[in-house]
Amino acid sequence: MLRTRLLTAAVLLAGIAAALLWFDRVQISALAAALVALGAREWGRLCALGAVRSVLYAVLCAAVYALVDFGSLPLIAPALWLAAAFWILVAPIWLAKGVGAEARVALLAAGAVVLIPAALAMAELPPRQLLMVLGLVWVADSAAFFAGSALGRHKLAPAISPRKTWEGVAGGAAGSTIYAIIWATVDPQFPVRVQGEIWIPFLAGALLLCALSVMGDLFESALKRQAGAKDSGRLLPGHGGVLDRIDSATATLPAALLMLRAAASS
Repeated sequence: MLRTRLLTAAVLLAGIAAALLWFDRVQISALAAALVALGAREWGRLCALGAVRSVLYAVLCAAVYALVDFGSLPLIAPALWLAAAFWILVAPIWLAKGVGAEARVALLAAGAVVLIPAALAMAELPPRQLLMVLGLVWVADSAAFFAGSALGRHKLAPAISPRKTWEGVAGGAAGSTIYAIIWATVDPQFPVRVQGEIWIPFLAGALLLCALSVMGDLFESALKRQAGAKDSGRLLPGHGGVLDRIDSATATLPAALLMLRAAASS
């Protein structure tokens, strides 16, 4: 299982990196639309829509994404702020109260808020910056896994994800901080030169993205738990479904784009 998981992860990382470096804006948007459709189909199944209705839900979400992305209405920024508000304010309260199957309509609405703005951020971010943000998510996830495996004692959310620990979160935060320092130091295309007091908001932003990545993972785990499912799907050997791989990124990308735009305009 571990060998299959690592092989699938390597193929995915290579494929995503190649796509982001070689695809143009339209091709990246098409890739984002495909991820919205695949993720929405799995989300619909986890909300007990059934096979046909899940496909219709996926088509609807992908169509809304395309309308916002290619339409002339200025809806991208509001969508990003809506997603950031959901992850910072709504999702923590919802998780604390419990994500239950009785809230299916709310969960379906949340699926659109989770998937569409993240895809918009994916299409809007310059490829190099997108790779850097995704790298932070992957580093945080990997550091959390290894720190939690080696040192984990105190459960983070045992009713939602029994394996996650506060020690793992601390490891992810440390990994994110180190990664962010390296990023700001070596990337010549970073929107602003990080020096002096600027390090404080910059590292605070990196820690916020790390926290959001954890929130995205927990919310998808809660979604699967209310459905009685171990994985969101079976598309990716050793990993499960598309949602199982993009859960942290969906929570991170909208806020990352907002912060990078703010840094570039400051």
